[in-house]
Amino acid sequence: MNEIGISLDTVWMLLAAMLVFWMQPGFALCEAGFTRGKNTANILMKNFVDFMFGSLLFFFVGFGFMFGSDGAGFIGAPNWGDLSFYRGELPVEGFLMFETVFCATSATIVSGAMAERTKFSMYLVYSAFISLIIYPVEGHWTWGGGWLSDATDGSFMTSLFGDVFHDFAGSAIVHSVGGVLALIGAMALGPRIGKYTKKEESRAIPGHNLTLASLGVFILWLGWFGFNPGSQLAASGEVNRTAISHVLLTTNLAAVAGGVATLFLTWKKYGKPSLSLTLNGVLAGLVGITAGCDLVSPLGAVVIGLVCGLVLVYAIEFIDHKLHIDDPVGASSVHGVCGILGTVMTGLLSTSNGLFYGHGWGFFGAQCFGILVIDLWAAACGFLLFYGIKKLHGLRVEARVEEEGLDIYEHGESCYN
Repeated sequence: MNEIGISLDTVWMLLAAMLVFWMQPGFALCEAGFTRGKNTANILMKNFVDFMFGSLLFFFVGFGFMFGSDGAGFIGAPNWGDLSFYRGELPVEGFLMFETVFCATSATIVSGAMAERTKFSMYLVYSAFISLIIYPVEGHWTWGGGWLSDATDGSFMTSLFGDVFHDFAGSAIVHSVGGVLALIGAMALGPRIGKYTKKEESRAIPGHNLTLASLGVFILWLGWFGFNPGSQLAASGEVNRTAISHVLLTTNLAAVAGGVATLFLTWKKYGKPSLSLTLNGVLAGLVGITAGCDLVSPLGAVVIGLVCGLVLVYAIEFIDHKLHIDDPVGASSVHGVCGILGTVMTGLLSTSNGLFYGHGWGFFGAQCFGILVIDLWAAACGFLLFYGIKKLHGLRVEARVEEEGLDIYEHGESCYN
């Protein structure tokens, strides 16, 4: 590649990293708006902290775990802050920054599901563990050249399925992992005080500011235009220009289809179109398309968005009303359920090797197997992490703190006077 091409690709990667970083305030505003005002400072603080701690840990150790060499495809060697091991064409500092913002996204998904009742000190512990171990290990299996993405003849995946696992920008690697961890974390914490009656009937606890939540979703939507097209990691040449344009289109189509599907379903189901659920419907479409945005057609992207937007409503109801797991922002449904759906549907709708396009069961099988082992890893780590913290130190604040708000007790200040 010539110098101009490398420079253009580097600038595109860095611009995409900035857009993905911009998702951090999107998550912060979305979570704050969907929860009560007395906990807003706590939520904003957590969204700062997971990026600050995650950046340091990923730089010193996690980057090596994810992209370092190994002999078995399970985990790379820790880099201890040394970046010289990386052999890619693009500048390692820029690539590290791009991967860091993805790591932070996976960690911050969990905070919304565990909002309004988690000890801030324990949030630091589990957020650090996600950035240090959980995300880099399964990231190594896929984006780091590990066993799920090993396409060499005779590798495990090619021997079993004739194809390898594909997750272009993170439906599985980032979102489903964050969603699974969110679900288990919310289970370990238990529901907020007053969420369920003695007869185990669910009570709605409305968020304090849908304006903030709406702005947060718009910011996340914009950030996704770096999240997905940026994962091409190149913009020079006709192939890359075409690829990032295609990914941008499929990303947007899935988002709007998800929002439309949720809007009309809630209108029919509840008699009125729900803004809060429609916001999550847009995010559901974005999460769902992230795995296969490079492989599916524009029509396929619409299908993925519609399916995710519809399933989202029933997933939120099932987790809340049947499982009695209190997830204030719906993170386990948006990121967990729709991340799994999008990954599996890529195996069906990929125009190059999908089952619905006559290419057989191999790629679909690889997608199903890949999402299964990735989320089993997340679930096992989540149980050890959250229930271990709960047993050893306690994960939840005292009832008085929860009732009066975490802002004053945990941080000594409030967002609203």
